[in-house]
Amino acid sequence: MPEILQILTFILFWFQGDGGQLPAEIKSWSTEHVRKWTRELKNIDEEYANIMYQQKINGESLFLLEKSDLMEAGIPLGPAKLIIHKRDELVKLKAEMVNDLGVQAGGPCKPYPFNRFHEAYRYRVNSCLDIPESGALDLIEPCHEFKAFINTANATKDEKLKKFTDEVKFFAAACMNSRTNGTIHFGVGDQPVFNHGQILGFSVEDKESFGKALHDMIEGHFEHKHVEAAKKCIKPPRFVEVLQPDMTSSENYVIEVDIEPAFSVCEENFYHVFGVDKRKSRRSKGKDPKEDAKESKSFYIRDNSSTRDLLLPNSQFKPLEEYNRYRKNIEKLSQQRKEAEEKRLAVVRNSVQGSKLCEMITGGSHSLDKSSFESYILVTNKSHPVQLDSLSFLQDMNLTAVLDFDPESSEKGLKKFFEERNTNVHSPAQYRITEPVEDIASKLKLTRITSWIFCNGVINKEEPSDISSWSTEKGASVRDVVSFLCRGEVLPPRRFLVIFLLLSDVTDSKDPLLEIFNTFRQELRGLDQILCICENSRSFISWKQLIEARYGDNISHRCISELSFAEINGTVLSLWSNNRRSSRFLTCGGGSKVLLTKKMEGCLDTLDILCVNQCEGGNDDKLSIQENFYKGGKVSWWNFYFSEEPGSTPFIKRDKFDYIIDTIIPDLCSLTRPCVLFNIMHLPGCGGTTLAMHILWAQKEKFRCVVLKDRAADPGDVAKQVVQLLTYGTTEQATRLPVLLMVDDFEERDAVYSLQQSIEKACPRTSAAASSPQVVILNCMRTEFWDQHDTSSNPVFIGNELSEQEQKLFQKKLEEIEKTYKNADTFYGFMILKKNFSPEYIKGVAKNTLKSFNINHKEAQLIAVMVLLNSYCKNAPLSVTLCEAFLGLPTKERSEFCKVQDGFGKFSTLVTRCSVQDKVVFEAVKIIHPSMAEHCLEELTTNHSISKAEITNLLLTTDKFYDCLQGKDKLLQDVRAMLVRRYHTTEAEDTRFSPLVQAIIKDTPGSEETVLYNAAKRFEKDAIVSQLLARYHYLKKRDFREAKDWAKKAKDIDGQSSYIADTSAQVIKHELRNAIESNRDDPIKPDQLRDYLNMASSASEAFKDTQAIAKKEVALKSQNRKDYSPYNCSGRQGEIQVAVMVIEILEKIPVFSSLDKVRRAILSQVLSGQLTIQAIAQNDHVKHKHTSYYHVLLNFEPFLKNIKDNMKKQFDFLDSFFINLQPFFSQKDVREERTRKELLKSFHKYVDLFCKTDPHELMPNKIMPTLFKLRQLLEMHKADTHFGILEYLSRNGSDPLEAIVQQYAYLYTYKHANLRDVVNYIYASVVLACVWPQSKYIRPYTELLQILRHVLSCQVPHTDSLAVHFIASVILWPENNPLFHYDLSAKLGTYLSQLRSTFSNEMQSMEHGKKPAVHFYLGKKSGYARLVSHGHLSKFWSPEHFDNGQIWREDRVRRNLQMVQGVVQKNCILASTCNPNVKVEVIPQYLTHLKGKEQKLVSFYIGFTMKGPVAFDIQEIPWHGSEGASHHY
Repeated sequence: MPEILQILTFILFWFQGDGGQLPAEIKSWSTEHVRKWTRELKNIDEEYANIMYQQKINGESLFLLEKSDLMEAGIPLGPAKLIIHKRDELVKLKAEMVNDLGVQAGGPCKPYPFNRFHEAYRYRVNSCLDIPESGALDLIEPCHEFKAFINTANATKDEKLKKFTDEVKFFAAACMNSRTNGTIHFGVGDQPVFNHGQILGFSVEDKESFGKALHDMIEGHFEHKHVEAAKKCIKPPRFVEVLQPDMTSSENYVIEVDIEPAFSVCEENFYHVFGVDKRKSRRSKGKDPKEDAKESKSFYIRDNSSTRDLLLPNSQFKPLEEYNRYRKNIEKLSQQRKEAEEKRLAVVRNSVQGSKLCEMITGGSHSLDKSSFESYILVTNKSHPVQLDSLSFLQDMNLTAVLDFDPESSEKGLKKFFEERNTNVHSPAQYRITEPVEDIASKLKLTRITSWIFCNGVINKEEPSDISSWSTEKGASVRDVVSFLCRGEVLPPRRFLVIFLLLSDVTDSKDPLLEIFNTFRQELRGLDQILCICENSRSFISWKQLIEARYGDNISHRCISELSFAEINGTVLSLWSNNRRSSRFLTCGGGSKVLLTKKMEGCLDTLDILCVNQCEGGNDDKLSIQENFYKGGKVSWWNFYFSEEPGSTPFIKRDKFDYIIDTIIPDLCSLTRPCVLFNIMHLPGCGGTTLAMHILWAQKEKFRCVVLKDRAADPGDVAKQVVQLLTYGTTEQATRLPVLLMVDDFEERDAVYSLQQSIEKACPRTSAAASSPQVVILNCMRTEFWDQHDTSSNPVFIGNELSEQEQKLFQKKLEEIEKTYKNADTFYGFMILKKNFSPEYIKGVAKNTLKSFNINHKEAQLIAVMVLLNSYCKNAPLSVTLCEAFLGLPTKERSEFCKVQDGFGKFSTLVTRCSVQDKVVFEAVKIIHPSMAEHCLEELTTNHSISKAEITNLLLTTDKFYDCLQGKDKLLQDVRAMLVRRYHTTEAEDTRFSPLVQAIIKDTPGSEETVLYNAAKRFEKDAIVSQLLARYHYLKKRDFREAKDWAKKAKDIDGQSSYIADTSAQVIKHELRNAIESNRDDPIKPDQLRDYLNMASSASEAFKDTQAIAKKEVALKSQNRKDYSPYNCSGRQGEIQVAVMVIEILEKIPVFSSLDKVRRAILSQVLSGQLTIQAIAQNDHVKHKHTSYYHVLLNFEPFLKNIKDNMKKQFDFLDSFFINLQPFFSQKDVREERTRKELLKSFHKYVDLFCKTDPHELMPNKIMPTLFKLRQLLEMHKADTHFGILEYLSRNGSDPLEAIVQQYAYLYTYKHANLRDVVNYIYASVVLACVWPQSKYIRPYTELLQILRHVLSCQVPHTDSLAVHFIASVILWPENNPLFHYDLSAKLGTYLSQLRSTFSNEMQSMEHGKKPAVHFYLGKKSGYARLVSHGHLSKFWSPEHFDNGQIWREDRVRRNLQMVQGVVQKNCILASTCNPNVKVEVIPQYLTHLKGKEQKLVSFYIGFTMKGPVAFDIQEIPWHGSEGASHHY
């Protein structure tokens, strides 16, 4: 474009005129056109132009002129040659332009509104004003004149201003004398060089100079008596910005001057102007001023599209004849002007569009708080700065997305205006569907934060496109955005409104907004969800006509066009309640508050913030809000607010309320950990969540209280937002109020603990903040089986039984409710608690409500499915959209007068509305109470013969449940969970299947198979469901062929899951077990033996495969912060179980009969690899009877001879895993307990065969050697490994520890001990000293030190490195004891380095989801007594005390444990010891505890783990230099 303008400027430079009012064809020029063209030529006096006019030279004759012709007419040689030269150049350049330049104009556009200066209006370069240059029309409608004004490249500033003022002078005087409004446009081209009205624009460096020049022109060129009138008629210059074709700024302007000769100003006057400044003329010497002025006086009028001077000679009239006639007519003309003005004023505005806007933008509710639309999509184009102050209504609306077509929106447009609100900036490409739609919506945070989508470049430095190329360059991607937003799983059908906000006029049929309008029109199948807002009729008419022309739709009924943006702004803002309009404040403590800005609240999108003035302004819907809560809806802040209003009874305070407020929270706040946590465990529907929210409400002045909205949010993001809230509006030095964060309904406590860790990492650690917690997490968690949890670790449990005091409070509240509501008997949510969870009451309600139940009716089918879901899957609602579609209801709005609950008919009292915070936030319906769901399900099965299997099949086979896209993923997750999720208890039988499948098996045996096959069809590509079918067939049906097929299918779907791989192995194992149990033959026959051992070998290999996958799997899990599951041990346990079955099989064949001690001893030797099958056969005196058995055994000898070694290897691994590692967060792991229980049974079988049999039974001498018996006893008590001995720290009593110490003492004394025996002797002595310090068998401490010194001087095998260096780090920690020589600890750092290295190699890969267990703490005493076992402390304090750090506040602990000092390094503490030459690197319990303490002196307690010493309770202490650092232990 700049190149084109340069060429055009060049053409006009030679043309010396701006082409205004000249026809495109030169031959068609009139004599007046020729005079105008000649007059504008540079260096040609006006008198020569008049000569050509008098000679009647028109366009056609202009082509025929010669130089001599002009000279004969009286024009001197110089001007004559110049005129002919300019004519020739004009003809030549015009021809070149037509042939080569190809300048194309844009679409039509409207002129800037007349006599307006602050309109949001701009021109686009090359667009064309759709108005003609004209004379007077109706005197009010302005006439127009165009001036290109681009031939000023070489002109001075004064020359530019003179050109400007001269043109205004001519035009203004003509309009005033013609009594017509008019606008002269500078920077607008006309024919012949440009298209008519083509927007060009030009650079304006000094806007003020144009205004000043115009003022001076009026003062100097109008008669003195008319100067004031001229000032009133001639308006100041208006600078209209010109945009590039791609809607970016060009830095150019069109200057416009409006002329308004109002009757009250002009009356019957007429106006002459002077050709020269009359003020300068008077100052000229030697000339009569009056004569000079008289000579240059002109009288201009508008003559059609031209401005004409009636005082110039005219061949058509006698001198002054036309002028005089016009003056006589001025009175009539003035009267016409007056009448025209009065007629215009008579038009009275009569519009009802304010009411129409209220109706359309709320969907009929006339309140944005209760709008029928859950969300809005805004589509908008180029804004103008004057509009922005009138668009504040947008900032409060729930905008899901803004489709912004303004490339400069971020710098000076609507996006910049939205800086006060949090938005996510996106490009259209991010909406391309490359993965599940809900996953994309979740990543983009749609429905949570407004998505600002730039639809014309900007993102990733993409260049904007102009109108003509936008469709091909960017149209497809933006159409994808529209399609994405309109998908049912993203936004609910008919519950969102698309607002087209036209901030700039749409005048071109190729405008992108038209294309996007049509895309929405197609996606939404009509215009009912589209609202168009235009600021004026001009914009509306253009928009309306373009849509009618392209699509044939009349959009008048969907448009607002008669209101200004200021009126629209006020109207929409008035639709909010006082509460929504009021400011929100956070507490800062001490009564001070800080304003919570909308932008900050938007940034904290994962948190629901409870402000100190929450609910301020009240709510007109008090009755319906309270009714929803009493019927079973979730409690809201409004319920607490209403209970504090005058005349209301207080909100019911549960018994635990005061205990939490007065005891638990203060105790937690006395700790020094940055983030502390406590649990409220509750049975479903017992008010746990309500209690937690009540606590927050009561504490909102003392804490910054928030509720986590999105459980699936990334813990790091949540932590970041919590810290933002913590530090918001506070100074760096100030002591901040802590955040009280409520989290609700997490499935696993590991997720809560992970969030705690993330918050600690994010917390600022200043000296002011280090003394107390900055965040307190209130974890409200449902539990189905309270006996699974250690009650001592959870101080608050809410069960299903009210105390006497609570029952009195509920009775008092009921009396208040009954005074207000006539339907209080249907407030089942409240009444269930009021009736103290009475089964009889709930059963009665269920029976009465369901008495007309008919499974053939849609509402009955839906309620049946809902009670099933809510019985077996907590928090399992159905989306409103799904319910409406299933019931065949028209999609309804959210407003109170139109509820989806009504579609349930007589069952409506059983359901309530809720909002689901899933990947996409949506409205849903659920059963009012879990107990109600359970009793309704029981009622259906008992009295209506509708089985659970029938309902489940209905849910699985009815496609209509899955046709609705919104909430579909959540429904599939819930149905799947209901079928596959097992609840683990210590009893294995209880966890074979999910509670639903178990119930179906129990209630309607056999029907479960149909259910599971239907599940497999619904979840065809789900490995877990295929695994479920495999488990069903091998556990229940004992159809192992079918089980193998399903296991293979599961593995084909997910071959990288160790749990899926384990299923294949389990099928074989159970097939083997079933074969053994089914075999009544004793002894087992050879062919059976072959089959059994073949199965055992296959199962063992399959379990080994599981182990290999588990090892890879745990490495991948460590990269996923949301996967807390530990290493899968099932493959190792399975291999042990198969080995046990092999032992049982072999015991049932004659070769190894368990009844014969000798043969049993032989079996032990064979499975240990000590005897070969061939050797046994050779010595078998009844070999001829056993030949067939030996043939089978020989085939499996490689498998059999490794049975003991493999069992021992797996036992040792699992013992080490369970003893040296513990759950990352101290909690009871039921699955681990059950695994260990099963392992113990298998170990007893191992002991019976390998630790109680005597290989010397095979020898003539039946006396068992002492050493062999001794080692068998050690292995039998798991005392042959260091971790086996450490396990005794958590057992009660000293037996058999004393015997173990004696046995190792014997080995050591008589030099039968190898290095491992010596190390185990040390462990046994230390453990015995901790468990039974008064035992007489404890080795003297000094002797133990010497034994350890000797061990460390030996070459330590890699297999013993971990054990040796751990016990060395424990015992050799320097102490102030005469018996302890400093040289013993000289190499402590080396030992610790070797310990960490060995741990990393051996155990770090298994550490995911766990942490190294603390076996000992460093105590204050000396010798053995300075080691305090963790097992000892855990007998007195719960795991939660350790997690929160409360343990370190206990006096008993402080009296017994030694505080150590050290200096904080980057990721560790360099601990000082009583040996000045020994400083030890100690890792903290959590790295976050070092935050803000680098190079600070700290004190802490020491715990010893296999990964090295760990620092607990790290406290910063004043630094006193060397003096302070000297007192260490």
